[in-house]
Amino acid sequence: MSTPILTTKLYIPPSQPNLVQRPRLVERLNAGLHGSLTLISAPAGFGKTTLVSAWIAGSQRRVAWLSLDESDNDPSQFLTYLVAALQSIDPGLGAGMRNILQSPQPLPTERLLTALINAVAASPAEFILVLDDYHRIEAQPIHDALTFLLDHLPPHMHLAIATRSDPPLPLARLRARRKLTELRAADLRFTPAEAATFLNHVMGLDLSAGDVAALERRTEGWIVGLQMAALSMHGRADTASFIRAFTGSHRFIIDYLVEEVLQRQPERVREFLLQTSILDRLSGSLCDTVTGTGDGGTMLEALERSNLFVIPLDDQRQWYRYHHLFADMLRARLVKEQPDQAALRHQRASAWYEQHGFTNEAIRHAFAGEDWEHAARLVELAWPAMRQRRQEATVLGWVKALPDALIRARPVLSVVCAWALLDGGELDAAEARLQDAERWLDAASDQHEQAE
Repeated sequence: MSTPILTTKLYIPPSQPNLVQRPRLVERLNAGLHGSLTLISAPAGFGKTTLVSAWIAGSQRRVAWLSLDESDNDPSQFLTYLVAALQSIDPGLGAGMRNILQSPQPLPTERLLTALINAVAASPAEFILVLDDYHRIEAQPIHDALTFLLDHLPPHMHLAIATRSDPPLPLARLRARRKLTELRAADLRFTPAEAATFLNHVMGLDLSAGDVAALERRTEGWIVGLQMAALSMHGRADTASFIRAFTGSHRFIIDYLVEEVLQRQPERVREFLLQTSILDRLSGSLCDTVTGTGDGGTMLEALERSNLFVIPLDDQRQWYRYHHLFADMLRARLVKEQPDQAALRHQRASAWYEQHGFTNEAIRHAFAGEDWEHAARLVELAWPAMRQRRQEATVLGWVKALPDALIRARPVLSVVCAWALLDGGELDAAEARLQDAERWLDAASDQHEQAE
């Protein structure tokens, strides 16, 4: 008996009438039809499915759609639904194959695919096969089957994949042959104009251009982030104050990112994300120091491939950062779940930055980790170079953040503080700090004489 088909998996999501029109992306998708594969790869909430459904709604080609889930990791089920999707546009395609797939001794996958490809080749009409949520597929036999299909794809068939992470398909080869079109988070993020349309027309707000620009910068064009901000602003009188305070610690953002992203990660990945969330920039070596492991570079590469809100900061893929709202959420979770760990991670980051000559960053993390002695020593070491660069105001900010008793106990730091205060025009405060240094030196001299 053949496996029953859940027809909702073949349902093409309708294009929404109040959608933000994105002709720049639709043009790229249409231009990509000359190739074999279109890959729409971005994290959760960037509107991948919505974009594809809007694109195909205006296409002249027929469309077969398959929404994937975890159960489709069974090769037989995947192929069964693949055939069913193709039969939704041509009932004669793959006739009899579903029964073969359910037989006690099914044919080898390549033979089945060969028969299916031949059947598609004999059907002249151009069409698009959409595989949505392909990140749910982890079974290598299915990746192999799709690779075989791409290698022998009939010219009038085009494959479109929407996914949260790059699939293990021959993307480099397709890219080199100009048969691959790619849309990623940087492409899918709303532009300021699109953000304005979305917030004021779709979500029914009445925000100024400045408020829209501030939200677009804060969310980095992340569509779900903008949507959650808009939902939270309905009924608020002072939207400007809300926008200034809107971060990844907002409850809607946390709920979404925790449920859709963080909880879906293996424990090892989840721990890495939490422990490195204290960093504004990430490198493999820095992450190794902060986490105490040795796989930071490998993990960052894997996170980028998985589209886990990781943004490269250079072409060499040496430095990365997290999406701002994602980082906010991770830091909030770290404080909630591991309140005793944040300071330790900051202290380790400070040590790494000091070792690599990044004094300002080392000081910042020492403060964040409440390692006052280390911070004080670093400020003393940084003072000559900072004064030469006329950055006394920065030094003064550092010193004022240190415990007063610690400053009085360190004559060099007291003098540094006095110089910074003097340069800032605070003469009385500068004199008081010099007196602190004198008292310390007098006390030290007395102790030395008594010891003799």
